[in-house]
Amino acid sequence: MIALADAAATEAFGRALAERVRPGDVVALSGPLGAGKTSIARGLLAALGLEGEAPSPSYAIVQPYAPPEVAFPVLHVDLYRIDDPDEAEELGLDDGRADLLLLVEWPERLPDSVWADALVLTLTIETDGSRALTARVPAAWKDRWPL
Repeated sequence: MIALADAAATEAFGRALAERVRPGDVVALSGPLGAGKTSIARGLLAALGLEGEAPSPSYAIVQPYAPPEVAFPVLHVDLYRIDDPDEAEELGLDDGRADLLLLVEWPERLPDSVWADALVLTLTIETDGSRALTARVPAAWKDRWPL
């Protein structure tokens, strides 16, 4: 478990994570509303070179980023509004997956089997307002985890 004291610590974790991610990775961010999923994504995207604040993809569902905006292609996906797993097929999440980072919020909207190779980060909100982060680390991350 990793303790994240506040929003700044949560974004800093995202920046540290950016030093370890590479094309072909899937990072799934799980947790309740307001837990810090988008803060981690914003820190990661900023460390990959994104200038300005990354918008939450809640309404667009998929927000792509490409060089020179970021160091390598990233698909930032928010599955919150997906009600049926069949809807996700239309998003093209597997297209070119080997060449980009797939950063997914609300992965629990799809079957767990979809995320077998993903670094799954789960955030919880603690009683003092801090965040606790736990990780399910796949084999591909064994040499890169913990941060």
